[in-house]
Amino acid sequence: MKPAINKLPSLRNLSYLLALHQHQNFNRAAQACNVSQSTLSSGIQNLEEQLGCLLIERDHKSFLFTSMGEEIVEQSRQILTATEELLNFAQSQGKIMEGPLRMGCIPTIAPFLLGTLTKQLQQEYPKLSLSIREDTTNNLLLQLRNGELDVLILALPVDLQGNQSYTLGRDPFKLVMHKSLAENLSEPVQYHKLPDNSIFLLEKEHCLTGHAVAACELAESSKINPFTATSLHSLVQMADAGLGATFIPKLAIDHGILNNTELVALQPKGKQSFREIGLIYRPTTTRRQTFRQLAKCIAQLLPEPTLD
Repeated sequence: MKPAINKLPSLRNLSYLLALHQHQNFNRAAQACNVSQSTLSSGIQNLEEQLGCLLIERDHKSFLFTSMGEEIVEQSRQILTATEELLNFAQSQGKIMEGPLRMGCIPTIAPFLLGTLTKQLQQEYPKLSLSIREDTTNNLLLQLRNGELDVLILALPVDLQGNQSYTLGRDPFKLVMHKSLAENLSEPVQYHKLPDNSIFLLEKEHCLTGHAVAACELAESSKINPFTATSLHSLVQMADAGLGATFIPKLAIDHGILNNTELVALQPKGKQSFREIGLIYRPTTTRRQTFRQLAKCIAQLLPEPTLD
């Protein structure tokens, strides 16, 4: 027997629960929901009564989500995300490339792809309202999980954390260095011929470092400089000053990151010296057709498209 509609939990109370889980503080959660603390608290208590289970263990100074509460938070997040997708679908009258689309992208891809992609989408799908957030892989995956983003552009391989993906294409790595340092080197470059501490990499928060080291088979840690950069542009500056070499993806090179420098791009060691670029989305999404079309648009802008 199906429950009566008036006995179903309200979306508002589910949103109160998610806010409390996110902020771990009743006052901050209430402020985020633009309600009083007593309204938020009573809403969550009403939710507990409707569900017939304890979601939060309380005492006079603190609270703790129960194991059931944690499960309800996850399901509430899926319900609210699906509801938002339903609303957007209805407002766009079922047209897959219309309405809001929140996309995340990592910093080693965004500057070299999103300008061209945004312009193309505006021309081909003027009713698609695209918003973009640039962040690291882990932060973007968390925002996707929390329903703050709809889809991500990431470098692969990566732990998808249960999400699904389209593999869009390959982005080959090049070993970039000042032309004076490259005079006596042959391709593919053998790392033992480079001085110690001569290869500069990004900070570990950027997945490009791990991808480049693995794909280009850099096993000699003595060649890696302890300095780590925060962006590809910083790596280019270090290399252009003649201080050493670095790995730069072809996508960035094709978009002019080496312009006005005295750098050359050489083929590094490694039979698979590339990273793959993928489009990541939640398995529960109702917008697979939208993301498939978006994948086609992105793939054609990559150095080596592989999307079927």
